[in-house]
Amino acid sequence: MISTRGRYAIRIMIDLAQNSDGESIPLKDIAQRQDLSKKYLEIIVKDMVKGGLIEGTSGKGGGYRLLRKPEEYSVGEVLELMEGTLSSVACLAAETNDCPKRSVCHTLPMWTEFDNIVHDFFYGKRLSDLL
Repeated sequence: MISTRGRYAIRIMIDLAQNSDGESIPLKDIAQRQDLSKKYLEIIVKDMVKGGLIEGTSGKGGGYRLLRKPEEYSVGEVLELMEGTLSSVACLAAETNDCPKRSVCHTLPMWTEFDNIVHDFFYGKRLSDLL
């Protein structure tokens, strides 16, 4: 399940894309337009800046802006930054996938196929598709 962190991060990205003319947008403006808590958005944008999705500037004229064009962002990269892995089962979420039952697991191909569908869906959607 995608949490509010992931959903709100996408809304922030859309807001930045729709309302920026290259200038930084104050978080209070985003919070007001999106009808979301500024305090909660502060936590989310901190991770988004750290993850390289957006840039934040402080002081007069400060705020947030996209680092790339909307068509250069996939929804998948935003969700994985905010949510962690999008894998449906723990054995596929692990980097090494060293499950001892891997060779005899009859359900692994199904979970792998499902995860590929989810991955392809979210990584196939661009921020620009949502504008």
